Amino acid sequence: MSGGVDSSVAAYLLKQQGYDVVGVTMKVWPQDCISRAEDKCCGPQAIADARAVAHSIGVPHYVVDEAVNFERTVIDYFTAEYRAGRTPNPCVMCNEKVKFGNLWAKAKAVGALYIATGHYAIVEHRAGRAVLRRGVDPRKDQSYFLFSLRQQQLQRALFPLGGMEKPEIRRIARELGLKTADKVDSQEICFVPGNDYKAFLRQHLGEREFHPGRIRDKWGHDLGPHEGIEMFTIGQRKGLPGGSAEPRYVIDIDPATASVIVGDAADLIVEEFWIDNAIWHAPESDAPFEATVKIRYAHPGARATIQPSGNGRARVRLHEPQRAVTPGQAAVCYDGDIVLGGGWICRQSSLVPAAA
Repeated sequence: MSGGVDSSVAAYLLKQQGYDVVGVTMKVWPQDCISRAEDKCCGPQAIADARAVAHSIGVPHYVVDEAVNFERTVIDYFTAEYRAGRTPNPCVMCNEKVKFGNLWAKAKAVGALYIATGHYAIVEHRAGRAVLRRGVDPRKDQSYFLFSLRQQQLQRALFPLGGMEKPEIRRIARELGLKTADKVDSQEICFVPGNDYKAFLRQHLGEREFHPGRIRDKWGHDLGPHEGIEMFTIGQRKGLPGGSAEPRYVIDIDPATASVIVGDAADLIVEEFWIDNAIWHAPESDAPFEATVKIRYAHPGARATIQPSGNGRARVRLHEPQRAVTPGQAAVCYDGDIVLGGGWICRQSSLVPAAA
């Protein structure tokens, strides 16, 4: 129970369905970050809200301290990806490693059979197998963030909101008089205040840990210095040198040389890319298959042919080229509303030109 309306209603619905519900809120903030966490997911106010909801619906509530694990598996991953010139997706990592990972040991200790959340997704429990599907509300579907859950994790997962739309969730919460009924949905990374990841990295890493270097165009011309590759993502326009007739975009980030490569809009168009650390929910095969691929959460999806190559890698050949395929983001494959699996987008062969 994160202290929001979704997990509040999820707990209520499960109790109505006859489950023996135990409300759990994870404390994921180190002590020195508590002041920044006040209004964030799993911060002190969120814990108080979750406890009040649990009391209202008549279920016990516990707080479990996951701060050390969260720091190690989510925040350290987040900072390491930016330092490697990639754009991380911490929500996927949190779901896999924390919510449906380390938390399971604590769930078992109290005799729980499932972990339930307020995610907008559907998991169907079939004989010896779980099938992950999109939530019915296309504006809220969160199946993308759950793609990396293994079968054993999906088999012990419940998502009671997957077949519902957001207005219905708020209506139920208001009818119950829950204090979270009109709580605003968070649109931010839960541990990044103000969604300012650059300020977070500066505070968390310190300036000495950044990788300053040079900004170059695709022909190798030096356009000036930059403060660190951590400050850039593929497709970015803001913060680049001016003086060009056409808008400039970041088209590549090379951590080996600390170079940021810029080009025009056409340079962001990609026809194929590779993924690694892939997870497949159907029996794995070397045979190519077609699917709809989302290259980031807000992406509508594009048809592609996926060719697995073993060792968790696969080539994704897009039927229509797509813009700003970003290393470090998840590429999630769907067959209709069924999640087939996915992997993490790799950096393409170096676009870094020889210095002019």
